[in-house]
Amino acid sequence: MPLRISTYAYGDRRRRGEGLRIGCARYLVRGVRAADYARRDIMDLWLPTLAPSRKLLAWALQRDMDDPKMWNTYVRRYRGEMSHTNARQTIRLLARIGQQIPISLGCHCRGTTHCHRFEVERLIREAGKGS
Repeated sequence: MPLRISTYAYGDRRRRGEGLRIGCARYLVRGVRAADYARRDIMDLWLPTLAPSRKLLAWALQRDMDDPKMWNTYVRRYRGEMSHTNARQTIRLLARIGQQIPISLGCHCRGTTHCHRFEVERLIREAGKGS
């Protein structure tokens, strides 16, 4: 079965067929009750296992992520974190789930290129090829 996975930014309107929205940011949205996340198009569930560590996130926030060298360093470090057991197994699980139902990965970032959610999507697609 083909892997059905997409990405979104928190607050983007749900798209038809988007499926389960998984929040993969390190921090929850401030000022919104957890019971309102789905209604406000933020997420159906939060999976911080897929988020960059606090240390890596702090490092990235102090740098220019539009600089290709900095972005590549960030991606390399993030992928290193995602190779640890809990993250790796979560990614494998999502690759299997995405073959059964559509899933969508979300984050606070509004950009269309520089966000870890795009790297998570690539990792899940890579894991899906091995299933």
